[in-house]
Amino acid sequence: MFGMIKNSLFGSTETWPWQVLSKGGKEEISYEERVCEGGKFVTVEVSDKPVDEALREAMPKVMKYVGGTNDKGIGMGMTVPVSFAVFPSEDGSLQKKLKVWFRIPNQFQSNPPVPSDESVNIEEREGITVYSMQFGGYAKEADYVAHAAQLRTALEGTATCRNDTYFCTGYDPPMKPYGRRNEVWLVKA
Repeated sequence: MFGMIKNSLFGSTETWPWQVLSKGGKEEISYEERVCEGGKFVTVEVSDKPVDEALREAMPKVMKYVGGTNDKGIGMGMTVPVSFAVFPSEDGSLQKKLKVWFRIPNQFQSNPPVPSDESVNIEEREGITVYSMQFGGYAKEADYVAHAAQLRTALEGTATCRNDTYFCTGYDPPMKPYGRRNEVWLVKA
C-alpha cells in the first residue's frame, strides 16, 4: 500500500525553479517577468493535429514516462507546471503542432531514466526569460490564444517577445474541478 502511495504520480510535486524579476500590468492585465531554470526535460512532439488533440496524444506519454514507463521502472513524481510550446501563424492562430516540455524532477536531473517509448525524448535546455500571465478554468487552445494576444498587447512598447513560439502551461491534475491555474508564457526575445 505504502509503495503505491509513494509512487502515485501526483504524490510528490515540485515546482519548476524560477525567479520573478519584475511584475507589471496594463489595465486589467497583470503579468510577471520570470527567469525559468534550464535543465533536462522530457519532450514529446506531435504534428499534423490541432493543439487540443495533439495534447491529448502527447500528455499521456509524458505521464507514463514519469509514472514508471522507463528503463528503471521508477515513478518520479510531478513537476509543475506542465508546459507545451505552440507555434503561431502570422495571424495568431496556432499551427498544427506542439511540443510538450516537462522538467524532470530535481532528484533525477543528473541521470534521468531512459524512456521506454521512442516518441519520448530527453533534452537539455537553457534557462529562458518569460512574461507570464495567469488565468483559470479548463484551458483549451482558444483560451491560450486569447490570453497570449492580451499579454502581447499589454507588453507593447515595454518588451520584445518571440513571435514564432510561446508556452502554454497548466498546474493541476485533470480531476481538479475548481481553482485551476493556467498561464501563457511569452518568451523574451
